[in-house]
Order: sequence, then C-alpha cells, then structure tokens
Amino acid sequence: MLHNQEVLGSQQGQQKLRALSGLVKTGMAGAAVLRALRARLPPTLTVASSRCSAPVESVLPSAPCVLSPPWITSSVRTLQLCSALCAGHNKWSKVKHIKGPKDEARGKMFNKFGMMIRIAVKEGGPNPDLNMNLAHILEQCRNKNMPKASIEAAIKSAEKAKPATQHMFEARGPGGCLLLIEVLTDNNNRSHHEIKRLLNKNGGMLSDGARHGFTRRGVVAAAGENISTERALELAIEAGAADVQETEDEEEQPLLKFVCDTVDLHNVRISLEKLGIQITSAGVEFIPSTHSSLDQDQLSAASSLIEVLNDCPDVVRVWDNIQADS
Repeated sequence: MLHNQEVLGSQQGQQKLRALSGLVKTGMAGAAVLRALRARLPPTLTVASSRCSAPVESVLPSAPCVLSPPWITSSVRTLQLCSALCAGHNKWSKVKHIKGPKDEARGKMFNKFGMMIRIAVKEGGPNPDLNMNLAHILEQCRNKNMPKASIEAAIKSAEKAKPATQHMFEARGPGGCLLLIEVLTDNNNRSHHEIKRLLNKNGGMLSDGARHGFTRRGVVAAAGENISTERALELAIEAGAADVQETEDEEEQPLLKFVCDTVDLHNVRISLEKLGIQITSAGVEFIPSTHSSLDQDQLSAASSLIEVLNDCPDVVRVWDNIQADS
C-alpha cells in the first residue's frame, strides 16, 4: 500500500514537472524556474528571467505575469504591463503654430515677387539679359529660395496676363509718417476704394505730395557681418556708391545698403562683388529724404497699418519714412 502511494506521488510529481517544463519551453517561465524544478521543487518558487530584469511596456492590458503552481500558496510578485506614451501631438503643435504662419508668410512673399516680375516684364520685356530690373528681381527671388518653376511660371504668366496698370498711392499714417503704396491692378476704382478704406480704418489717409519726401535710388544690399562702419564707408567710396546705410534684415542680421543713382546700380554691384562683398539683393527703391520720428504707440499703429496694406492683394510694396524714437 505504501509502495503504491509512493509510486502515485512520483507519477503526479513527474506530470507536474513535465507540465511546467512545457511552460518553460513556450516562453512562459525562465531558465531559473526549470533549474529550480530540477532541484526537486523548493518550497517557494520565484520567477526570474533576464527578459524581465527591467520594466516592460506593452500594448496589452495589465495582467499578472506569474507562474503559480496549484500546490504553492505563497504570494508571488506580479508584473504590471502598460502601453507606451506617444508624442505625436507635439509634432502637430509645431506644424500648426510654427510651420503654418511661416508658410503663409512665404506664400505672400512669393506672390509679391510675382507681381514685381509682372511689372518688370511689362516695363522691359521677359529677357533678364536685356532687362536689368527683371534680373535684379529674379536674383532676389533666388535669394529667398523661390522655386525655379515658380519663377518661370511668373515670367510666362506676366507675358500672357491681361492688361494691368501700376499706381503709386501717396498717404500719411499715424504720427504724420509718409507712405508710398505701390499697386498693380486691373481695376483702378476697386484698388483706390480699397486702399482708401484700409487707410481710414487704421489711422491713415490719402495725401498728395507725400512722394516729394522720397527719392528713387538704386540700392545694393549686402551682408554686414564683421564689417565696421569705417570699412563700410570705404567700400562705398571704392564701389562708387553715394551713401551706405546700416540696417537689419527680416532675421535681424546686420545688413548694409549701398545707395547710388539708378543708372549706376549695375556698376556698383559688380564693384562690390569684386571687393569680396556678399550681395543679397539689388534693385530700385524709394529712399526717404526726411524721417518721421514716432513714439512707441505711434510706431505700433503705423506697423499695423503697413501690415494691413501689405496683405491687400493689389499692393506690391509699401515704402515709409518711419524712424523710432531712441
């Protein structure tokens, strides 16, 4: 009788051992469990595995990851599983709040370049080798990374576009500042009413005679990094420019503007390049002969007005004589 019980117990133990060994082979327990079983099953079974040595994250719902034989009643540590966090919303936030406004400003800038190309083609033809104004505008387009296909499309559309007229509206803004508003339109009455409405709504008004406060000059813009004021004046004299102005570009980087007569624009540009100066743009601009000094409130109002005018589809550029109080 005792012998039969021992045989029965031995058979049950072997069955349990084979069952647990099968679990080990299927990955449900580690090698340490198998070694423990082969050591005649100690009182307490601890699950240990190199795969579970660090916290594990999974997309499965949390569940106890334990091996608990029916004949063992001691408590066993459970392994909690949780899903990994995703940061995709941060990427969308950047696209929405950063890339969107930049793309919108980029699109507006390219649209203005297209209008400038249209004016240049109308005045001197589509060949940049024979039309210096067009050549300078195309260079500005390339410097601003306007796609080549867009430039070519703008030139072709300028040749085929329906007749349009160019106007220069004279105005006064907040604090008495002078504004010249360059417009390209196929409907003069519409543009006149729209410009007048925007001015009246934002603290400005049309004013004849504002153009007398500006002079049409050639301007060659160059990077001003590591160039002192004295050196800039020397470069202006050597290149044949009448004056040089220190300012900043859209990214607040130092910028030098070499001012000259419109007929000397090409020669001044070539001379500066020979002197090793990095040219960023060259073209004809309206340079103020006098400046309007504005306080902070007036400057803010004038800035808002100019921004609204630039958003108008018919407006090409806005020139001003604004100078902020120091």
